[in-house]
Amino acid sequence: MTPAATPEHDGTHDQHDHDHHDEDGYRGAATLAVDGAEDAVDLVLVGHFEPLDGRYHWYGRVAAHADLDAALGGAKRPARVTTPVGAADGELSDVDPWGRYRLAGVSTPPFAVESAGVPAADTVGAL
Repeated sequence: MTPAATPEHDGTHDQHDHDHHDEDGYRGAATLAVDGAEDAVDLVLVGHFEPLDGRYHWYGRVAAHADLDAALGGAKRPARVTTPVGAADGELSDVDPWGRYRLAGVSTPPFAVESAGVPAADTVGAL
């Protein structure tokens, strides 16, 4: 069975009032570089500082994109994502039934971070 439309809830935000993590995020246009080719895409990313490993984990979904799907064919690949705020390396994987690839990374994210415990990028040098 093929879904008729992309779900309104994309799985990146919990719709309940849980305080598991303070999440930052980005929703909008980005450039995705994979295997030397660049594509303009729309995406939704969220992230949080993970105190157990001391690193920032970010993840989300890239909106269905015909050229990206033709190039990857559902395969897992490293990628570089660039937003108006920054750039980061991550990995594309796990295509969902709506043709959206999962994008995840463990690094400084390609969006502004202001959650508790992690200073905003523009304040790091001031510390």
